[in-house]
Amino acid sequence: MSVRRRHWIAVISALVAVWAVWLLEGARWGISFERFDLRETPAVRMSDGTGGPVVVLAHGFAGSWQMMQGYGLVLAQAGYDVYAFDFLGHGQHPVPMSGDVTAVDGTTRLLVDQTIEVIEAVRGARPVALVGHSMATDVLVRAAAQAEGIGPLVLLATFSGAVTPEFPDDMLLITGAWEPRLQGFANDAVAEAAEGVRRKAMIAPAVEHVAILHSRAGRAAALAWLNESYGREQTAPVPQTGWALLGLLAAITVLFGPVARAFPARPVETVPLSPRGFALAVVGPMLAAPLLAWPVETSVLPVLVADYLALHLALYGVLQLAVLWWLCGPPGRISPLGAALVLIWTIGVFGFALHRYGANFWPSPERLAIIAALSLGAVPFMLADNWLVHDARMGRRVLARLGFLVSLAIAVALDFEGLFFLILIAPVIVLFYVSFGRVGRVSAARYGAGGAGLALGLALAWALGVSFPLFQA
Repeated sequence: MSVRRRHWIAVISALVAVWAVWLLEGARWGISFERFDLRETPAVRMSDGTGGPVVVLAHGFAGSWQMMQGYGLVLAQAGYDVYAFDFLGHGQHPVPMSGDVTAVDGTTRLLVDQTIEVIEAVRGARPVALVGHSMATDVLVRAAAQAEGIGPLVLLATFSGAVTPEFPDDMLLITGAWEPRLQGFANDAVAEAAEGVRRKAMIAPAVEHVAILHSRAGRAAALAWLNESYGREQTAPVPQTGWALLGLLAAITVLFGPVARAFPARPVETVPLSPRGFALAVVGPMLAAPLLAWPVETSVLPVLVADYLALHLALYGVLQLAVLWWLCGPPGRISPLGAALVLIWTIGVFGFALHRYGANFWPSPERLAIIAALSLGAVPFMLADNWLVHDARMGRRVLARLGFLVSLAIAVALDFEGLFFLILIAPVIVLFYVSFGRVGRVSAARYGAGGAGLALGLALAWALGVSFPLFQA
């Protein structure tokens, strides 16, 4: 790539970052954030100080209160007194989820009790509106059936066995256009409503299960629904925070290149890998890792499937390193500068932006040991991955990463009940490859694959360690 082209890419990325921060910070202007704990539940109050009706927000599985900011800030700008919190085992909550996740009287019961406790703590003498996403929709419906003084419900990507023709009697169901199965549930809930029950189902255009959290149409509809329920007319702008967040994270990823080029590079030697050698380095670990890990009992870490994932990553990485060492000779030395730059950029800069605007990225003390354990598998895995693909063309990079995803799929097929939650990890891995993988390639081209691979392994352990719920059977 020419110097001139790199210059313009850097300028455009910087402008995108400025625009995104301006828009995302603008959504917060005039809103105070008051963080507090309700016993062990981390919570935050978003308010413009006018003391309007109370709204409690609840996030979905593997989420955190930050993920509900898109709706919370719009409602707070319109004068609502908005409270959000982290469910058990999620975000900054120190207490793991527990109980049977498949039974209503198991994990769901605990989450309902927690939600009622939050409602009682923030309600005062005012009715409470409830807004929830995915997993929280069922929890909120059940909590509303038991708590006093519940107002309207706004439910995103809804599924709940507790909805009846009579209850809830004031409910807006918002479903993404790319969620056809959940659209059916919402339409049925409206069609079967008893006389006098106020319900509506709407489709948020061009969004799926996660993007619905930033849908402008969805957030505008939620505000309109609550305003109608409370007889209010105060409105608020609905900024395009979803695109702004994506733009900011993409710009941060691209801007690592100019930052890395500000530091002196070192000579980097590469050994070409034949197509047959590449196939062996991908297919061998892909098949061997799940078969070797299958009979091993993993039940140590208090995170769903984290034990198994650490083992799978370790086996995959060690096997791939062995193949690469055999085919290409020993790897080059690890560059401390390359590793430091990648860590600062991925966990520091990228992580700060994600934590502030999108989702929890800072670990609670209880998660540090989990991150350390995951790093035992993630570091050899990313050392091998970065060695294999740092100088490869797009086709090889895609095939290498598909190999690992196929390996996880084989593991799930061997033990579907025990490893089902690995399916939820796959999107995190893909996003990691897209963003952090590019940062690693830039670093490897200037300082060698070893430093970038080490840093990316620690970053992967961090990202997985903060993303998935704590769970104690």
